[in-house]
Amino acid sequence: MGIFNFFKKMSPQVGHSNNKTMLGPAFLEKITETIENHDVLSPNEWRGRLITPDGKTKFRLRYYGREKGLIVQTDFAPQLLLAVDAADKEYLLFDGCKHGYNALFCDEYTKEQINNRTATELYKDADGNEQFEIIISTFTDINYEDELRNQIDDNGMVEIIDGSKVELDTVKRNGFDSIQIWVINETGRKTEVLSEECS
Repeated sequence: MGIFNFFKKMSPQVGHSNNKTMLGPAFLEKITETIENHDVLSPNEWRGRLITPDGKTKFRLRYYGREKGLIVQTDFAPQLLLAVDAADKEYLLFDGCKHGYNALFCDEYTKEQINNRTATELYKDADGNEQFEIIISTFTDINYEDELRNQIDDNGMVEIIDGSKVELDTVKRNGFDSIQIWVINETGRKTEVLSEECS
């Protein structure tokens, strides 16, 4: 698949994939441009390209984790991935302690695991590049209204595993089943850096 097909039919608003009700993660809302390629997206997929509010699309990728072809968790804690623009501003791409179904409802993490992860490793692709366009896909096949129908309070809030309450809409967007992240270098070479099952 060529790079132009990969970016076919982008929309500046999050939340309109081939499934018109599919919304991207809430934490990516103001920093992504939705990709609406009906030929490659599955019905339960949202896909977006990272873009800053002022239009920057090139980033370095810093992470906490181990690199084994993909960026994976360590024995201590899940991955943490950040994109960094030319002005050294950081944008959160994925936090395994906070994002995905398991992080919201199944897996408990200590304060040490959550706070003692520093995304200091700089990602380089096989060509030695450090600057990329970044593409993110999330997949959600969970009917949260049905699954959580007895847990939604009168204000539309849901209690997650850490005891805090979150709006149902945010749960639906951040409680995805899986996530994939790709980087694309200046020659158009696309490399998958994260593929994580989250449920």
